[in-house]
Amino acid sequence: MKSKILLELLRLKNKSTPTILAIDTSFDETSVAVCSGNTILSNVISSKVELYKDFGGVVPSIARLEHIKKIDKIIELALEEAELSYSDIDFF
Repeated sequence: MKSKILLELLRLKNKSTPTILAIDTSFDETSVAVCSGNTILSNVISSKVELYKDFGGVVPSIARLEHIKKIDKIIELALEEAELSYSDIDFF
C-alpha cells in the first residue's frame, strides 16, 4: 500500500510546477504569499507598526493576538489575489 506522501509526490510529478502557499510572521508583520515555480502570484502583508507606536516597540502578547486575529483573512486575500482556492495549493 502506497503512503499518502508517495501518492502526492506521484501526482505532483505530472505537474510542471507546484503551487505553494507560504506564511511568514514576525513581531510586527504577518504575510502570506502564493507562488508557482518562480512566479509570485500574490503577496499580502499586514503590518502592525502603527499598533505598537504608543508602546515604543513590539508587545509580544499583542503581537500573538494580532496574528491569530488576522491570519485567516490574510490567507483568504492572498488566495483571492492569486485567483486560486485551497484545492489549487499543493504545499503549505
